Amino acid sequence: MTSFPTLFVSHGSPLMAVEPGATGALFRALGTTLPRPRAIVMVSAHHMTAMPEVGGAFEPATIHDFHGFPDPLYALRYPARGAPDVSARVAELVKDAGLPVRIDPERGLDHGAWSPLLHMLPAHDVPVVPLSIQPREDAAHHLALGRAIAPLAREGILVVGSGNLTHNLRDIRRWEVDAGVEPYVAAFQAWFAERLEAHDVASLIDWERRAPHGTRA
Repeated sequence: MTSFPTLFVSHGSPLMAVEPGATGALFRALGTTLPRPRAIVMVSAHHMTAMPEVGGAFEPATIHDFHGFPDPLYALRYPARGAPDVSARVAELVKDAGLPVRIDPERGLDHGAWSPLLHMLPAHDVPVVPLSIQPREDAAHHLALGRAIAPLAREGILVVGSGNLTHNLRDIRRWEVDAGVEPYVAAFQAWFAERLEAHDVASLIDWERRAPHGTRA
């Protein structure tokens, strides 16, 4: 069976769903070049819980977890099926790693999940299982969670993390089209890419202290 890579994608603003631009083109290219998975485990930055939580719905609802955007966004649906057997497998792996876990039989797909998938897999014909993050836990916890579910890649399942590498809403210049990158953002991105390429796990776990402008980024 094909062993899948693990992806991290930036879902950007909710408007990316209807104004995809260059990012949407990249998502479409991913959808056509990657082997077809039997399911996707989607780890969205907007799915936040106190402990790891796996969505177990047969038909996950499309969650519009944003306010004040144009009406067409709220009409969008991503009616992918769930995969309760994959949900159970995820929960099993997390539990075997010594982490607490629960299955939420009603959890839907927030915009961090469905917005990129809308362009990657517009036919919504691959089952999607959401997995939460824990904002009160640190990077070491999330590394352990990632390692726990790593076997999924060898079981025909694509794991996708969806968020943003930097996310300081106070620094957004809302009315500037194609505004330049803030210097601190570029410095943080460069540090992260360098440490990732070097497989410097210790620094990445300790990013808040070691990365330039880590907290601001």
